[in-house]
Amino acid sequence: MTATPTTRPADTTRQAWAGGLTVFAAVMLALAGLLGVFRGIMAIAEDEVFVTTPNYIFRFDLTGWGWVHLGLGIVALLVSFGLFKAAAWARYTGVGIAALVIIANFLSLPYYPWWSVIMIVMSGVIIWALCVVKHDEGSLV
Repeated sequence: MTATPTTRPADTTRQAWAGGLTVFAAVMLALAGLLGVFRGIMAIAEDEVFVTTPNYIFRFDLTGWGWVHLGLGIVALLVSFGLFKAAAWARYTGVGIAALVIIANFLSLPYYPWWSVIMIVMSGVIIWALCVVKHDEGSLV
């Protein structure tokens, strides 16, 4: 009697979820990076867009915050391209960059409160999507 090889649907479903969540994280990280670049450019070019808080303990010049957000946004965009290729380094770096985006937005909370809260939540979702599943190496798109 010969055994016929069968594919397990659970493995296929798990791989589909892993690929889908990684692509979701890549798109969200690219979006967060692009928005970080825009926020950085706004802070560097036009300080009047932001609220000024004179007694904030983590007070930076708004141009300084602009450079921080611009740099994090550029790196986030670059890492998101690695996530589209399902590179392991990009998953680990993506978690790190999203964590740095959370910290930067927390520290600049008084300057642009609603936007900072949105970016903190967005980065938390990115970290969740990158950490929740494991998958094999290979291109996702």
